[in-house]
Order: sequence, then structure tokens, then C-alpha cells
Amino acid sequence: MKKQLPLLVGAIALIGMTPAFSETNFGSRAGSSADLSSAPATRTRQNANYTKYQTRSNTSTYEKTDGKNIYYTQPANRSALYKQYSSNNSQSVRTSRSETVRTELKRKYYLAHPFYQPLQGKFGSITDLSYTSGSYDLKLHQTVVTPLTGNYDLDGVTGSWKTNQFAIKEDFSYGITDKIALVGMLRYESNKHKFDWEDPYEDDKQDDNGLNMFGFGGQFRVIDTADWIGEISGYFEQQKDVANEFVLELKAGYKVSRSTIYGLLRGWYLDIDGDAYGNGVDAGESATFIAYEVDNKAFYLEGGLGVFSVLDEDWTLNVEGIFGHYDWHNQFSIKGEIGWQPNDWFALSLYARASLYDSADGKDLNWYFYEPAFGFTEKFGNPIGTAKLDKNQEMSIGLRAMFQF
Repeated sequence: MKKQLPLLVGAIALIGMTPAFSETNFGSRAGSSADLSSAPATRTRQNANYTKYQTRSNTSTYEKTDGKNIYYTQPANRSALYKQYSSNNSQSVRTSRSETVRTELKRKYYLAHPFYQPLQGKFGSITDLSYTSGSYDLKLHQTVVTPLTGNYDLDGVTGSWKTNQFAIKEDFSYGITDKIALVGMLRYESNKHKFDWEDPYEDDKQDDNGLNMFGFGGQFRVIDTADWIGEISGYFEQQKDVANEFVLELKAGYKVSRSTIYGLLRGWYLDIDGDAYGNGVDAGESATFIAYEVDNKAFYLEGGLGVFSVLDEDWTLNVEGIFGHYDWHNQFSIKGEIGWQPNDWFALSLYARASLYDSADGKDLNWYFYEPAFGFTEKFGNPIGTAKLDKNQEMSIGLRAMFQF
């Protein structure tokens, strides 16, 4: 925006996974479960000349599978008959009845299963290549005059925020026992952010690339029977120059034939690097910061239901519905993933996730002006006005390559 206001700047908090904008909530809502996929992510500001964008996906949570009982059985022919003969007065009598027979196929671990974790002495690897986009419309309302804004010249200005991200994330795990595994993770991102303003204001853009996240954690499978499976997971994630995140995840599933029906609950505590988090584009001279919250911490909570089904010996399907509370807004999203596993040690899956509802629509967020001589208006004490949001949308697609060795 280059008319009285040279450039817009800010710091971004992206919440999936996902998750965790998310996470708004891009996927570290990846990335979800391996979307801790779906996890949320955060952008935050330490100074006006620096901004970071982090996806979740998919927040991000690591995906796990059953160590003992995740396999399926295929019924044999249930109409098999056998005959019984007896002789009475030279008369033959035949009696027929059906006999049920089940044949168990060779055990097969499904690497795309939401409860996957490597067995004792085994290594697991999930490489996630994803594209994520998010956007919302906004309208500025100005209530305070500064030397750079002039006489309310930005009041009523409309535009849209758009962000696009390509990311590659690696989750690497090792099975200490059949029930306990350690996990490490890294993510590299290439981001493009843009404020698309109405004419005659010029659009503001910024690119952001680099190795932006690392983390580690553990998985503990607390139950695994013929009918039930459950696990507890905990993670620490450090988003470069953004925030430290502490994540706890609980999952429980019930096995029905070739499917596992499960529920999940995830929580995040974010220790943010800075005094606020929100959206913007880095500039040099002056800037506007759209603040989600003026705080140095945030809490996210997700709950959802899913079903994982074996369609065929080599094909699987996973569907999840997630409702999340992401500190300043709520969101409902759905994710679907189809997987192909030709052998016991390798699998590929294709997934897509989209938000269907977001309470951010209609919200008025405070916005602040930045001047190098004064910093943000008294350290976020006095906003310049409000920005009304509308049409908040997020979506992601991705390809995962999974190995166990």
C-alpha cells in the first residue's frame, strides 16, 4: 500500500495440523496427525523488519500405527458344505450344513495408519511434501491519526491477505520397545505472502524461505488388543524466531473388521517470541500489523473423529473431521487420505484438507502502525483502528512417502 502508507508489515501466527493462520491453522494441521498435520503454526513479530510464517500440518503431529494387531483377515468361502451319509434300511440320508472358516492373511503393518509407530529396534520415516494456501478479505477502520496516515485516509480501505507455502517435512522415529518410540522432525518451507489492496494502493509482497522448524518427542501405545488401541504422545517444536511449542496428543480407537474408528484430542501451548502475533508483510520504513492477539503466549485445542479402513491388501483410506479452538478463533476442517502399500516396508499416500467453517469471519482485529522512530504504537498499547475479516479459507494437499526398516 503506497499512498501515505508505504508498506504493510507484520508478524504472522498460523495455526494446522496443523496445526495448526491455523494450522488460522495449517496442518502443523499437517501436517496432522503427522499433521501435528494439521498442527498449528505461528507467525510472530520481534521487530518491524522481520516476519516468519510457519505451517502446522497435517501440526505437526506424527502418525502412528499398531504394533501387534493392525492387520486384517479375509473370510474364506462361508458357503462351504459338507455331506454326512448314513445307511438305514438301504436308504441313504444326506445332511448338509454350512461351516464358517476364516483364513488369516500374513500380518501386514499399515504405515499410513493413524496409530503407526515402529516396533522395537525398527526405524520409521515419513517424508511429507505439501502445498498449503490461506486467505481472507479485510476492511480497515481507522480511529487514530498519525503523521504517516494523514487525516483518516485509510479508513474504509479494503483488501485481502493471501499466503502460499510449499514445504517438505521429515519425521524420523525409532522403536525403543514395541510400545515406546522416539520421534525427531525437521521442516523446510518456501512461503509467499501478499496484501492485495484495492486500487490505487499498491500490493505488498514478501517471500520467506528456510529450514524453519525442528522438534522431538515420544509416543507411548498404552493399549493394543484385538478390539482396542490407544496411545499418548508428547512433542516439543521450535519454530525459528517464532515460538516454542509444547504439544500433547491423546488417541483411542476401536477395531471393526478392516477398519479402526478413533477419536483424538490435541493441545498446544505456544511460548511466542515477541509481544504479539498476527499477520503482515515485512517492510523497512513503515508498516501495519494486523494483530490476532497482543500476548506472548497462546493455547490451541483440537478434537475430532476419524476412520481408517483397509480397502484392499495394498490400498487404505483415512478420513478425519477436526474441530479446533485456536486462541482467537474456532475452525472445523475435514481431511481425506488414500494410501498405497505394496509391501511391508514402503507406502505412499495422497491427502487433502480444507476448512469448512471458521469463526474468524466477521471478527474485528486491532491493527497497529509502525514507525522506526517510535516502534509499534506504544508497544501495542493503542491500536490505529480495527480490521474486519471475512471469507477466511485454508486448504492443503500433500504426498507422503513412508518407510519402515
